[in-house]
Amino acid sequence: MSQSINTVKRKSTQNRIVALLQSAALLCAAGATTALALVQNSIAQPSNPTLPAPEVKSLSVTAPKRILFVGNSYFYYGNSLHNHVNRMVQAGGMGLQERDIQYKSATIGGASLAHHNMEWLTEPGRIGVKEPFELVVMADGSAQPLNEERRATSRQIIAKHAETIRRRGGEVALYMTHVYVPPHRQVRADNLHLTARHYLSVGNEIKAMVIPVALAFDEAYRRRPNVVLHTDFDGSHPDILGTYLAACVTYASIYNKTCSGNSYNYFGRIAADDIAFLQQVGDDVVKRFFGR
Repeated sequence: MSQSINTVKRKSTQNRIVALLQSAALLCAAGATTALALVQNSIAQPSNPTLPAPEVKSLSVTAPKRILFVGNSYFYYGNSLHNHVNRMVQAGGMGLQERDIQYKSATIGGASLAHHNMEWLTEPGRIGVKEPFELVVMADGSAQPLNEERRATSRQIIAKHAETIRRRGGEVALYMTHVYVPPHRQVRADNLHLTARHYLSVGNEIKAMVIPVALAFDEAYRRRPNVVLHTDFDGSHPDILGTYLAACVTYASIYNKTCSGNSYNYFGRIAADDIAFLQQVGDDVVKRFFGR
């Protein structure tokens, strides 16, 4: 998708981040959003072609109605990811209405997947859905892919949960979480590569779909450096535009439908030009990622 990130570029980027953080501090008087956008643009990295290709490009169930989202605060920020995906499905011309769709979201703030009891969550009827979930979307903690020990734990837990989900008749998808931006203290130039590679490696190993949200955030910042996808107070959680973009990518990945032209606009709370931009980015990333 772009040229690889080598050691020299990582060091150069880190130097740029330091310099721009200093500049951002000076720009605070001009507005926090401007300062944040400046630094965000500096860390947008070209996607690395050495990433493995996703082996699972579509689901067996083409229009799943019963989906469980299991994760953390990245899911529940901004009126919850599952609600936005649900509304996109209803507006997507698939003939599915609110009464047809049974989405559930199980989230624990600051949690990894190790904190979730998948046996309990996926037992039919346990959380208000009588039939087995057709699909379970899992997101691990945002820091899990960033060091070797946590990656090993994440891989083990995801594989264990996948066995449980499949035993109950469901398919598995992994949600590739977006990476940090300033002012988060764990911003590193290689976070995107580490995160993307981890989810792709595990997804391919367990034959699960990977939803490329992190790559879409990166692409959006590259195309429009002043777009605000993260909350400015922590550089970690998604702002509403970030949640909307994540919903576009999730919708397009799961249902194999383009998001562009979808009429859902969060009840008029998101500007039309922002919607068009985010939908196009989501579609382009999903198409390129899966080779559709």
